[in-house]
Amino acid sequence: KAASDKRATIAGAGKRTDVYHVHFTKAALGKAVQLGDWLKTPNPNDPMPGHFIVLRHQDGDAWDYVVITHLGTKATVDAAGTAVPPDKRDLSEWHTDTFVNGPSWEEFSRAMGIDGDSKTAGSVYSVSYYRPAPGHREQLEKMLSEAPSAAGDTTAGNVLMQHLEGADWTFLTVARY
Repeated sequence: KAASDKRATIAGAGKRTDVYHVHFTKAALGKAVQLGDWLKTPNPNDPMPGHFIVLRHQDGDAWDYVVITHLGTKATVDAAGTAVPPDKRDLSEWHTDTFVNGPSWEEFSRAMGIDGDSKTAGSVYSVSYYRPAPGHREQLEKMLSEAPSAAGDTTAGNVLMQHLEGADWTFLTVARY
């Protein structure tokens, strides 16, 4: 693909048809490896088993991991909540989560390089969330929907998601390099 072709679209910039759960978490002191191992374990009770990505934080904010789980085109929250096994409860110091809408799983997994056809070895991901200034939501969304145009841009995939319920931000982007 030519460089301009790979930047032609951002998954989720147009149609956001699917619901995702975005979970940021901070590991308890000395528990980052164990927390990561648990987060990477597929939950057979998920509506779309195996449809998730776990990213480990390297620099910037206070969180250690973000887990983005595809739920399909609808999501249901039960009053019973999600049971955390007793031996896993002390792995996390805190977490925050939200529901977002985003592209189809096919578009998301292709952009993130987890679709089976992509090569992700050595990939680095940049996760960013945004809050618009009052009265500027449309302008922010338009800016985030534009393909990167810098001559030296090396992104291999980009995703734009929009908050539905939960967190204090409006848009989430994930760029894969």
